[in-house]
Amino acid sequence: HCLSARAVCRREIDGDRGNGCSWKITLLRNYWKSKVKQEWLSGKYSNIPSQNSLPEKSMYPMDVDTWGEILEAELER
Repeated sequence: HCLSARAVCRREIDGDRGNGCSWKITLLRNYWKSKVKQEWLSGKYSNIPSQNSLPEKSMYPMDVDTWGEILEAELER
């Protein structure tokens, strides 16, 4: 699980590990974020008609750099 989360959230996970967080804490902090971020990056939520069309678990607290990655991926589509 740690490696699959790191594949999507490398910056976030490396930051937590660099700050001394254990792998367990790092995974707890980033697992669901990596799932939601992967769905956004893959284009699952591209071209939605409104925010009401988003599934309940499509949002997760993410920092500005993460949203920047997502928006850049949208611009490339």
